[in-house]
Amino acid sequence: MITETKLLIADDWDDYALLDSGHLMKLERFGSQTVIRPDPQAFWEPARPLDSWKADAIFSSKTGDEDGGGQWEIRSPRAVEAWPMRWNDLTFTARRTAFRHMGVFQEHSVHWRFAQDQVRAAERPVKMLNLFGYTGMMSLACAAAGAEVTHLDASPKSNAYGKENQGLSGLADRPIRWIADDAMKFAAREIRRENRYDAIVLDPPKFGRGPKNETWRFEESLPELLDNVKELLSDTPLFVIATAYAVRLSYLALAQTLGDRLGPLGGVMEQGEMALPQQGTDRLLPTALYARWRAA
Repeated sequence: MITETKLLIADDWDDYALLDSGHLMKLERFGSQTVIRPDPQAFWEPARPLDSWKADAIFSSKTGDEDGGGQWEIRSPRAVEAWPMRWNDLTFTARRTAFRHMGVFQEHSVHWRFAQDQVRAAERPVKMLNLFGYTGMMSLACAAAGAEVTHLDASPKSNAYGKENQGLSGLADRPIRWIADDAMKFAAREIRRENRYDAIVLDPPKFGRGPKNETWRFEESLPELLDNVKELLSDTPLFVIATAYAVRLSYLALAQTLGDRLGPLGGVMEQGEMALPQQGTDRLLPTALYARWRAA
């Protein structure tokens, strides 16, 4: 297996911009709305003083936990609860949530484009499994490229937003299964059913619960899930993408753990960090770790 280390920069947006960052905060534009959110990695000095930042809403965390809850303070009469955004040819709804998220993880566009390129280049039917799929942007990207998609998230609400985004993107006729289930249990059942996939994407949280209160803890649960991912791959797999947020882990650990399972397949393992470019500067805001395998 060939290993490559890369920094993936999500610089392919018109509807999103990182306007400033620093002092553990970030100022962002999501389509028509600007927001201020905490960011534990923005240690540096901001380009402009924090008290000069203008936003439609600011998020205040109840705890120091990156995934902890909090509340939004509305700063502008033009602030709305939900609004449309676009990436490439996809349309989706952005919204402020109680856990600081915005209905999209914009840094993942680096993987959406990669996945689309892989699906189109295959020039054959492709079955794709998206685990922890949130509101479905990866699922929509792959479906738009021609893949048959199984989308799984423990949250029925996230899946409902995904279905809504599917319609907004004009992809209502594309084959996407929206499933609310626990990832571990679903993967085990798919293995017993002998269902196999050409591409698998997983974006697990640090901690989570399934629809029946199943518990997910990243460091404890990931190795078993990756064992199942290996079993779920078809005889002619295209790619596997794994990302990690807010965990005490190196991208080397993530890539080497995935490589343990996929090494016999050969191919190329990419590893590294994902980042957002700050508008008008050469500064990058790191967001997540990733390991990405593709067939040779």
